[in-house]
Amino acid sequence: MSRETFATEGFAIVPGVIAAGECEAIAALAAPGADSVGSRCLLPHAWCARLAKRVQSSPLLSELVPADYAAVQCTYFEKSAERNWLVPVHQDLSIPVAQRVEHPALGGWSEKEGSLFVQPPVETLEQLIAVRLHLDVCSAEDGPLRVVPGSHRLGRMAPEAAVAARQRSEVSCLAERGAVLAMRPLLLHASSKSQGSSRRRVLHFVYGPRLLNYGLRWRHAV
Repeated sequence: MSRETFATEGFAIVPGVIAAGECEAIAALAAPGADSVGSRCLLPHAWCARLAKRVQSSPLLSELVPADYAAVQCTYFEKSAERNWLVPVHQDLSIPVAQRVEHPALGGWSEKEGSLFVQPPVETLEQLIAVRLHLDVCSAEDGPLRVVPGSHRLGRMAPEAAVAARQRSEVSCLAERGAVLAMRPLLLHASSKSQGSSRRRVLHFVYGPRLLNYGLRWRHAV
């Protein structure tokens, strides 16, 4: 996948970024507990910071993730027959920051798991790259992410416009164990409930420029 194609489509599936045999050990480190489907605050853990750098430095991703970017967030998801949900079509609009800054360009402030999040302007979101590391095989029955190619170029969209844009060709992002789905956060995406009995465990890293505008600072950057 070339940088130009990624810029146009807004996503890429890259197999073999992590050896399949390593994924179970990584999942054991990431799993938050028996009563949770995930956690969005894993990056402060040393194992996670090391993995974030390792994924970023993979030659398979050199065309997609700039070498001078920092990992700024890592979220763990687990979908299974017991932990099952659907996600309506949306864009990822919030980023984790160190402190609140009063500026008219910033909004949607929230706190999640003790971390502060804000919705910055589109020009900030357009620079970010999400990298979803699949720790299990993700088949059509496992509630895979579905994306609308090229929709990240439409800017920030109202919910009604997002639903209308979804009428374009959706793509289901199927992946082998150890594969990565790289995507732009503004890309429209959704997922259905799992229909099978297997697990779909994912580590969702976000990479971005080390310096932010508007006086913002990342909560964590490695």
